[in-house]
Parts: sequence; C-alpha cells; structure tokens
Amino acid sequence: MKMLQEGDKVPNFTVNNEQGNPVSLNDYKGHKLVVFFYPKANTPGCTKEACNLRDNYEELQNKGYKLLGVSADSERKQKNFKEKYDFPFPLLADENKEVINAFGVWGPKKFMGKEYDGIHRTTFIVDEEGKVERVIAKVKTKDHAAQILE
Repeated sequence: MKMLQEGDKVPNFTVNNEQGNPVSLNDYKGHKLVVFFYPKANTPGCTKEACNLRDNYEELQNKGYKLLGVSADSERKQKNFKEKYDFPFPLLADENKEVINAFGVWGPKKFMGKEYDGIHRTTFIVDEEGKVERVIAKVKTKDHAAQILE
C-alpha cells in the first residue's frame, strides 16, 4: 500500500456515485476537495464521521471545500446510506477499488486480533490543481470537520 502524500498529484479517476452517475477528479478542478475514505456504509464509525461532515457542511462549503465520500460499497448501499442520513455530498461506489487504490488506502488491518485487508479510514485535502495538500490519517469520527478546518 503506497498512500498518496502531501504534494503528490492525484491520478484522475472516474467512478459512479450513489445515483449511478460518473464522477471524476476533473469535475472538481478549480475547487478544494475533501476526499474521505470510510470502510463501510451504515456502520457506527462511518455513520458518525459522515454525519459530522453533514452537520458542518455549510461551514466546509464556506471555506471553499467540496466533499466526496468513498467506500467499496455498491451504488445501492451508498444510495441507502446517503438517503437515510440526508448527506448533501456524493458518495462514490468504488467497488473495483479504482479510487481506493489510486489514493493507496487499501491494505492490511487488524480488528479484534484478526488480520484482513480493507480500507484505511483516511481523508485527503486536494487543492484546486489536483495535488494533495494534506492527509488526515487519524480521523476523529465524531469531530472530523474540525480536523479538516484546522
């Protein structure tokens, strides 16, 4: 797993969102973009994180940020997650791990003594030119917007 670092150019990608519409990095050129990766829709930590971003969405927008949530869930699961919690930002259904691998957030994890491969909860702040401005590797699910805004 080679995770993107500050200063790295993000490779372009095109993946469907929860509505089945293609979304690509080029759609966000000229904007600051927050790409947050989460392991699985509708799980407690992921729900806290996404709801915190939803609750602070206006402030994030006022600072010029666009948001994009990414997991390996299907379009249907992402759509249910978005509708259930009324998220104002798109969720990418990256089932083939195109974006996940481009950012380097797939790799070995441990949970309750078991090792497995999965998505590392990580957030990337991408500048207007498509370069990584900042990486947040230790995401605080209940207070994630504050980490982005600091």
